[in-house]
Amino acid sequence: NMKPTLTIVICSYKYGHLAAHAIESVLAQTVKPDKILFVDDGVGDCFLLPEIYPEVEFTLRTKNKGTVDNFQDMLNEVDTDYVMFLGADNWLRPDTVEILINTIKETPNDIIMYDIYVTGELAKQWFTSRSVPTIEHEGGYVWNRQGGHHGSMCYNVSKAKEVGGYNEGYGKVTLEDQALFTRMRNNGSLVTHIHEPLLFYRRHRENYNKI
Repeated sequence: NMKPTLTIVICSYKYGHLAAHAIESVLAQTVKPDKILFVDDGVGDCFLLPEIYPEVEFTLRTKNKGTVDNFQDMLNEVDTDYVMFLGADNWLRPDTVEILINTIKETPNDIIMYDIYVTGELAKQWFTSRSVPTIEHEGGYVWNRQGGHHGSMCYNVSKAKEVGGYNEGYGKVTLEDQALFTRMRNNGSLVTHIHEPLLFYRRHRENYNKI
């Protein structure tokens, strides 16, 4: 039973001051991903990071491509079985990769979902503004993603490329991850859900206007 290979793509747009935390959370995993890619989409605030983290492959864009084209370009760079995109303002629990790999080995589905721990200065405000099932826990909130998608889902690379990857979004707020999730599901991809929060999702000043 071969170990499935996994790439984590860390994406930054104006998150240079937070990005080291995201990178450290990936390097501190109990089981390391096979590759770590990092992209700054044309802001220029991550230029010091390649010197600090030689084990990470960096793409520092000189011009902004926008979310969909940026993500699609990075997906095209991935040559492992699975991939997970991580916002540079978020971070992972130390055993996230280990849990994902073990789950894929036990239930080799094409999309692996899990719950999210929402934290940060605007976490409470974010939750009170929407009706989502949540549990308060240790000063933050556990967001149950059963049946839903999110931007850091772990998914089968070839199945994602088969449906066009990140080639579109929905409406004014792009939701490129929901578009990909829906197309993969419509193409027969099966979803496994892990009932544990594996990602720390930071609600803060710089992303307050996003959904």
